[in-house]
Amino acid sequence: MTVTETKDRLWNSNFIKVMAANFLLFFAFYLLMPLLPLYLNDTFGSTKDVIGAVLSGYTVAALIARPFSGYLVDTFPRRQVLLVCFFLFFIFFAGYLVAGTLLLFGIVRTLHGAPFGALTVANSTVAIDVLPSSRRTEGIGYYGLSNNLAMATGPTVAIYLFDWLGSYEMLFWAALLIAGIGLGVDATVKLKPRQLVHGKRALSLDRFFLVVGLWLFINMVGFGYSYGVLSTYLAIYAKQTMGVTSGTGTFFLILAAGLMLSRVQGASALRKGRVVHNASMGMCISIVGYTLFVAMPNLWGFYGAAVLIGLGNGHLWPAFQNMMINLASNDQRGTASSTILVAWDVGIGLGVIIGGVVAEHMGYSSAFWSGVAVNALAIVSYFGLSRKHYYAHRLR
Repeated sequence: MTVTETKDRLWNSNFIKVMAANFLLFFAFYLLMPLLPLYLNDTFGSTKDVIGAVLSGYTVAALIARPFSGYLVDTFPRRQVLLVCFFLFFIFFAGYLVAGTLLLFGIVRTLHGAPFGALTVANSTVAIDVLPSSRRTEGIGYYGLSNNLAMATGPTVAIYLFDWLGSYEMLFWAALLIAGIGLGVDATVKLKPRQLVHGKRALSLDRFFLVVGLWLFINMVGFGYSYGVLSTYLAIYAKQTMGVTSGTGTFFLILAAGLMLSRVQGASALRKGRVVHNASMGMCISIVGYTLFVAMPNLWGFYGAAVLIGLGNGHLWPAFQNMMINLASNDQRGTASSTILVAWDVGIGLGVIIGGVVAEHMGYSSAFWSGVAVNALAIVSYFGLSRKHYYAHRLR
């Protein structure tokens, strides 16, 4: 192996560790997400709109934390910021085990969102740092796959685990353990010293939000809304409307298969820098999946939608993340990562809140149709404005 090949090696040990830690932190998060509505309903007798309000606190806290965390990882030593955030994310899982009232649970859930928001920014920025510049676009695609796989397999494992054990408490313990393992993995990552940002530049608006990426931000909000409605209310909708109980775990398993397939299809395009192509393909496939899910309320539509949404998100997420980073200078990597994740947070949060309100007053089908409508608006704005803006302002 030549010196150049070694220098440009994609699967170096640090990248593997950061990617594994990212999978574990998102797996711990998604392990609880699909069953928390059922937990709140079974344990505290919460109504649909109350469930939406309680669960949205997590996203709101993450949303508030992420712009500041982008500033922190661009300004202070990233490894220290990463480990502090991961420890706080880990320890908050213990709070669910002692939260005996709805109010206390809501407080713990809301506070937990802040370290999650900061951690996802710190970890993704460190991933960019440990990738060779010649393989960064491809590497970010694989890194995004770790998010997507956790997003799909976490709910699957949660549902099967709950069906087997019938205990919400065991899920909380499992999430705590998995987060602890992720912390241990990230603690072994080694980073080269870098020049820190000082002076007035650190206080500019672009240290907290990548203004040039505003249109991509708006698009991602729309896509996040759709997934927020789907992932939060899928289990209870399938049970009450379609009579599907254990099949929701299979839904996310099939979605994971779609994500894996999207990596095979999209890897070549990412290596060639065709991120716009992947983004366009992903959003078009996704909206077909969301439409199929609500328009065909049977097993064919249910599982067919899982494949398409998996394929679509697998193309869309790494493409948008690369596009946002391509709009940022090298000392704005944390801000770029923060901006795209904040957009997803906003979308997820709106999907949880508005979806809960719509479901309470108009039914779950209407809630899922709202996801299709918002997704369609995001696609229109992308092809009408965002794509042209990206070509005009990209730096690499």
